[in-house]
Amino acid sequence: MGRTIVIANQKGGVGKTTTSINLSASLAELGKKVLVVDMDPQGNTSSGLGVEKDEVENTVYQLLLGESSTQDCVQSDIFENLSIISSNISLAGAEIELLSVEEKEFLLKKALNEVKDKYDFVIIDCPPSLNMLTINSMCAGDTVLVPIQCEYYALEGLSQLMHTIDLVKDRLNPELEIEGVVFTMYDARTNLSLQVVENVKNNLNQKVYKSIIPRNVRLAEAPSYGLPITKYDKKSTGAECYRLLAEEVINRGKEEW
Repeated sequence: MGRTIVIANQKGGVGKTTTSINLSASLAELGKKVLVVDMDPQGNTSSGLGVEKDEVENTVYQLLLGESSTQDCVQSDIFENLSIISSNISLAGAEIELLSVEEKEFLLKKALNEVKDKYDFVIIDCPPSLNMLTINSMCAGDTVLVPIQCEYYALEGLSQLMHTIDLVKDRLNPELEIEGVVFTMYDARTNLSLQVVENVKNNLNQKVYKSIIPRNVRLAEAPSYGLPITKYDKKSTGAECYRLLAEEVINRGKEEW
């Protein structure tokens, strides 16, 4: 049975999409079958993996509205071992259209149940807000991975995210757990990055990944070429760090943190 990991943080610009793209690609490179689900109407994960998002006929939007089957929405093997259900701006209207639908929080879960056995990992990229799309993602997920940017306001909003995860766990998905926290945009030249890491470790009684993602020019460039860092510059620091993170994710639970 595969693991479904939700990548969420309602604060924008924390490296959520970068992590979704590159963690997925690194897991696939390590031989795992991976399905990426782009739940953000901006569709940046889709375009970052080379998908022409506005030309896709069957997206997450059609899936949630029941207009397409899960199988029809999966774009298989866009890279070796890596498939995607992509999204575009049409998804922005889904929340209003789903208002009157019964059990709307479980639409994604029901859809993914049809295919998740085919994959080792399902990675869901959430929008930067705690809305119905994020709730749907959390109801479908086994764990939530939280990227945190190494900057002064890193902890802002984190308690709200934890509160939302707890609510979903209590009322909708009792199996949901925190996968862990991963630090992004780390700059070893500044004391601030170091302080943020120490601050989060002291304040959060959560699992913190050892792998830390640095600020990296090649990581920033890769999406504009529609490539994950493992394809764009496989020897870069960013690629190495995401490979290490992927190995940690695979081994989660096999060792004591």
